[in-house]
Amino acid sequence: MLLGLLWLAGPAAVAQLRLIPAESAPQRYLAAVAARCHLPGLQLARTDSAGRTTLLQLGRLAADEPALVDEHSVFQVASLSKPVFAYLVLRLVDRGVLDLDAPLSRYGLPHRHPRNQQVAARITARMVLRHTSGLAHWAEFGGSKITRWNQGVLQLKYPPDSLWHYSGEAYAYLQQVVEHVTGRGLQQLAEAEVFGPLGMVDSSFGWDERFAGRLCSGHDSTGAPTLRRKFREPSAAFSLISTAADYSRFVQALARGTGLLPATHQLLLTASGPAVRCGRRGSAAEQHISWGLGVGLQQGRRGPALWHWGDNVDFQNFFLVFPDTGESLVLLSNGANGLRAARQLLPLLLDPNEHYWALDWLQEQ
Repeated sequence: MLLGLLWLAGPAAVAQLRLIPAESAPQRYLAAVAARCHLPGLQLARTDSAGRTTLLQLGRLAADEPALVDEHSVFQVASLSKPVFAYLVLRLVDRGVLDLDAPLSRYGLPHRHPRNQQVAARITARMVLRHTSGLAHWAEFGGSKITRWNQGVLQLKYPPDSLWHYSGEAYAYLQQVVEHVTGRGLQQLAEAEVFGPLGMVDSSFGWDERFAGRLCSGHDSTGAPTLRRKFREPSAAFSLISTAADYSRFVQALARGTGLLPATHQLLLTASGPAVRCGRRGSAAEQHISWGLGVGLQQGRRGPALWHWGDNVDFQNFFLVFPDTGESLVLLSNGANGLRAARQLLPLLLDPNEHYWALDWLQEQ
């Protein structure tokens, strides 16, 4: 019923894009979910098998301010940054700028350290994109600070290519290599390889004054405001700000392989191995989850799906797309309970009969 209401409500806009009026039944349901999850603001973009995209949004940029979320409000998408960077890297691979399987030490390092050289000689871009580099993740660095991610010494937690281990540090390192090889910064590369070609006019890896007045504040699990971060140092791992409409354009391009050679697109869709955390035998969810190049892969009743989540603590986000049909959902939230909302919204907005193993897998973390 809710899916039907999505197409009965709201005027058609350009490029098969539709906005849902605030008084509609879908918006009322969305407001109830947001209230239960203490989310002051939400954006969703739902694309059906005919390529029609519906936008829903509600709430405020900050709980203690009057400004309302609209389709041009920008959110921290957190680790949804990683698939965008992975797509950028694959476009460079297609042109021969990078080799997926060459040791990253071949390309040199922007800041040199003997330990970095030794580690880099064993790690490839493919390992980074599929999270088998063996490098540690941010929380494992003890006293080090995320704000200095681009000046640290590489820390191996596991032997490279020995097992799956999620690592933001690995993406930060590959970003350094890409910038070193191309002579261009991440934002400049993203504009040329992703944002420009895909028409993502409201997206940036770093702060831009054009977003003034449109940037959401983060919120904790109770819905209380935290702060508005304006990332000055673009990070491939976590600094992208975007809208659900923009990110949906990217998700659709990813599923179709737009801008990639067919063989490269197939690599992106091919499982490199199960996403089983070290020391675990593999839960029911882990048996359905693997990793491609930059994205999670879910095997379910409807076939394969690509997905990823984002969590900057006070922003939580999620996307999932079925490449075989093109159906997708992008959810952006300015609060710490966005993944709780995703669990309630995916069955209603995509398929009530599908088991969303990706959300089970995230809950097990």
